[in-house]
Amino acid sequence: MRVRPISPDLLAAEVVERIDALQGRWARVAVDGAPAAGTGEFADALVEPLRALGREVVRVRTADYLRPASLRLEHGHQDPDSFYESWFDLKALTREVLAPLSAGGNGQVLPAFWDAEADRSPRLARIALPPRGVAIVDGPLLLGAGLDFDLAIHLWLPEAALQRRTPEPDRWTLPAFGRYTGEVAPERLADYVIRVDRPGRPAVVDSLD
Repeated sequence: MRVRPISPDLLAAEVVERIDALQGRWARVAVDGAPAAGTGEFADALVEPLRALGREVVRVRTADYLRPASLRLEHGHQDPDSFYESWFDLKALTREVLAPLSAGGNGQVLPAFWDAEADRSPRLARIALPPRGVAIVDGPLLLGAGLDFDLAIHLWLPEAALQRRTPEPDRWTLPAFGRYTGEVAPERLADYVIRVDRPGRPAVVDSLD
């Protein structure tokens, strides 16, 4: 494994440069990883640097693309297999975010599909993303499901670090992430892998071999 330590600021600049180099009318970027990896914070850190380059950004969280509670919680509130297989509405994410930003899309993106607390649609207006616009989608379990991203970033927490950094109320999800590692190996599918087991001291994984 070849790992390259990097500062958070230089990392953000490197990722932004990689995004800016993507071809196509729009760019669809995944920031994949367990919540303990800080995917939301990392995705947010890319927004202003991209806008400084003249690229409009829409942020999408998979937490806003959950399935209704009647489906999501059919087997209880803490079932790791349900979390892995059926919590997230990936069909809606494709229909409302990824397909509109494909080559033949219309650029109209729905930033949130489901309000989990109210268990209903938030009824948000679609955002018209202009040419060169970027959609950054963050959340867990995004890779290996056939989702059409132009750049996939995986924030990698090795098992021991994931166990250590996952708060007690969320530890029931750990078997799901074990399945994800074993069945999908997201660190091998991603275009860009960042090791985040040392807070404030990320490292780019240039090679896993």
